Amino acid sequence: MTYKTILLVVGVSQFEDDLRAAADLCASAGAHLSVLASKIATLPPMGDLSAISDAWIDSCDSDVEQLRQAVREAKEILGNTGISFDVAGRYSETTRLGQDVGERARYADVTVIGTSLRVDDLLRRGVIEGALFFSARPVLLAANLRSATLQPKNVLLAWNSTIESTRAAREALDMMRNAEGVNLVLVDPKIKNCKEPGADIATYLARHGVKVTVARLPSAGRPVEDILLQYARDTSADLIVIGAYGHSRIRERIFGGVTKTMIDEPILPILMVR
Repeated sequence: MTYKTILLVVGVSQFEDDLRAAADLCASAGAHLSVLASKIATLPPMGDLSAISDAWIDSCDSDVEQLRQAVREAKEILGNTGISFDVAGRYSETTRLGQDVGERARYADVTVIGTSLRVDDLLRRGVIEGALFFSARPVLLAANLRSATLQPKNVLLAWNSTIESTRAAREALDMMRNAEGVNLVLVDPKIKNCKEPGADIATYLARHGVKVTVARLPSAGRPVEDILLQYARDTSADLIVIGAYGHSRIRERIFGGVTKTMIDEPILPILMVR
């Protein structure tokens, strides 16, 4: 995939670092930066609609003004970068947040999420899930967008033969082809009719010119996500590519899982595909 449009989703505050990092990312890739400033709408008070208070209306007006100010600030910052860009704001009800983000993300090649959304966990999770479930596009997460790259040298591809990991591998194919090396990692691989788990996908990638090495790792009772992150650090990976939500979102939220950990603690830049 050649990335020509990159969507950055931010909140209404503390987004300048993410904005400048995304602008640099677009400049290096010759891509257009599309920015969506998002804020969750304040819920109306319970009870009779006729009793909606002036305080709630004032709160909504304040929210919308914050959003407008964020859009103005983003345009001012980006206006000095020399890149192609557009900026929009969206005031979304909680139940519409995911769809609103997903609809915007459909017209980008990748949605980028940095640190600015961490000030509002509900907004951050809604944005990430919306981009994953409602756009059919990948999501690039990073604790620091300055460390994110669309031209990684060393990639870790997490593989478990699911549809999600297959989509992730296909989405990242161009990046992996141009990388110096790709570690295809399987944790506790299940041997069914295959004597060498991972051999089929490694062969597929090699035919596309990917310099791939297969690593089959035992978990020894440790969480899969811990194994992946440790191996990524040990091999100096600068990008992890992984399929998202192989289990349901509810199960992940209650019991935890690989996707939840990667979202909550993106120690390295992570490209996720649902």
